[in-house]
Amino acid sequence: MADVNRGDRPLSPHISIYRLQLNSVTSILNRITGNALLVGAFLLVWWLIAAASGAAYFATVDAILTSVIGDLVMVGSLWALWYHTLGGVRHLIWDTGRALEVATADRLGWAIILGSVVMTVLTLLVIV
Repeated sequence: MADVNRGDRPLSPHISIYRLQLNSVTSILNRITGNALLVGAFLLVWWLIAAASGAAYFATVDAILTSVIGDLVMVGSLWALWYHTLGGVRHLIWDTGRALEVATADRLGWAIILGSVVMTVLTLLVIV
């Protein structure tokens, strides 16, 4: 391979000088919540299979899913569902060519973050 003399050229933006943008963070969170929803779906299916399998197995699975850790996972899944849904609505808005200005995109980013928290709390108040 040829010896490439890079000289004093700067490296790509590095963590020490790169500032994350809200749009990047919300995009990454949208991907993470999409994958996290799979975990919640698998747990729900596991619970349904346990219900169909018998009382003893259902009691074991139900005890796991209704434990403190299980409750945290389910609340996290609920938040992920709201966040991912609102992120999808934001992308639908962008697909129409609207709200693409930086300031508006930032407001939408904050709206999905705060909106997902508010919707999660409201949902918990309704179902509990």
